[in-house]
Amino acid sequence: MDAHSRFGSRLPGPAINPLVENSDEPQPSLSDLHDFEPKLEFDDTELLAPSPLEKDVMVGDFVLADDPELEPEEDVNPLEDDFEDQLREQSENFQAAKTKCDFLGTDKQGRHIFAIYASRFPEKSQLEAFVREIIKEIEPFVENDYILVYFHQGLKEDNKPSAQFLWNSYKELDRNFRKNLKTLYVVHPTWFIRVIWNFFSPFISDKFRKKLVYISCLDELRQALGLCSLKLPDNICDLDDKLNPSRKTSTPPPSINASRQQQHKMATTQQFGVPLKFIVMNSPCLNSIPPIVRKCVDSLSITGVIDTEGIFRRSGNHAEIMTLKERVNRGEDVDLKSVNVHVIAGLLKSFLRDLAEPLLTFELYDDVTRFLEWPKEERSRNVTQLIREKLPEENYELFKYLVEFLVRVMDCEDLNKMTSSNLAIVFGPNFLWSRSTSTSLEEIAPINAFVDFVLQNHKDIYLIDVNQRTVSVD
Repeated sequence: MDAHSRFGSRLPGPAINPLVENSDEPQPSLSDLHDFEPKLEFDDTELLAPSPLEKDVMVGDFVLADDPELEPEEDVNPLEDDFEDQLREQSENFQAAKTKCDFLGTDKQGRHIFAIYASRFPEKSQLEAFVREIIKEIEPFVENDYILVYFHQGLKEDNKPSAQFLWNSYKELDRNFRKNLKTLYVVHPTWFIRVIWNFFSPFISDKFRKKLVYISCLDELRQALGLCSLKLPDNICDLDDKLNPSRKTSTPPPSINASRQQQHKMATTQQFGVPLKFIVMNSPCLNSIPPIVRKCVDSLSITGVIDTEGIFRRSGNHAEIMTLKERVNRGEDVDLKSVNVHVIAGLLKSFLRDLAEPLLTFELYDDVTRFLEWPKEERSRNVTQLIREKLPEENYELFKYLVEFLVRVMDCEDLNKMTSSNLAIVFGPNFLWSRSTSTSLEEIAPINAFVDFVLQNHKDIYLIDVNQRTVSVD
């Protein structure tokens, strides 16, 4: 049964589910925790009743009961509030993108980040179809750990989902959406969000509270995700500027000379956060393979490790990964024998993500994102030509090395559940990204398809050794 046939009315985004973060064990569903399901046959107006909502107020990630320091709210209907009236006209003029949600990249742990915007919600009668489109767009990615960012700006009375709709959506979402969601960031939350959260609190495990994070400004979001920049709609940025005028900075970007000076300051032992050519020139690289990459691959290739279920899909401990990166950059010889498999896998993904330029290079970005437009009979020739003729030699060698390793991972798919498609979803955004903008879902699909094609056809692509590429035939 596919996702659509199981889908009734769903909330845009992953479900609220009682899970412990970083746990691989199956968790009970909401119905396992309760012997009943509450009857929520009401519309939004039933939330007007006083009682718990006036006593318990959500502040940040905590519920504070009867806090004397909290100023009393006016006796108004929070669900009829227009929220950001001052930006209503901007939201109405905002043109919805082709995709219902955006792909913002990967966070500092290599997890996919998806953005959903309230300003793109259609009217209530079309919400169910809208949500189905969102599910369809992100469903291929949620078998891996992922992050969801919900931007609340732009929610209006005519597109505000009812409480019954939210409850039905929670019950119907597939297990992968619930289990693999690691953090739900709510950006620019209003009183409406806090009321809804308080209302559902009795029916939701406390463990899920650890996944919900309120974000008051975009600087906090960038820091939480580990991203220097975010490509977001203008209406989101305008609201952030109005809500946080003191946070606006006019710091100019670093000049070219400053960037060059920074490169001169890099330690020659550094392997994370530097260009691949820099590593090849300053580290003992056999066949252009950085030492830390070879060490990660050797450690992950061991029987009993390479067949670990969910290898590369589960997130490793971020603190351990950061500690290892710092030690490697200081030139220490790290021993990975006793390191958790998911930490080693995360270290390898982090190496690729931290490269100054993606492994498949910015030059190939436009070509690769047109992969699905190529006739099927021409794809093998085009892919081979791109990889063998347009990649710099060190990039070619490292990409070939990693592809050969990932093929060995695929050979154990009966145990580790990592097919070529699953590996492509994980490594696609780490092999290639845009120079100037965030990579959209429309662009990430052909990138992943390109990597999937390479994994499935690696024997044809790498039939001739790289050292023969430059040999001319007289």
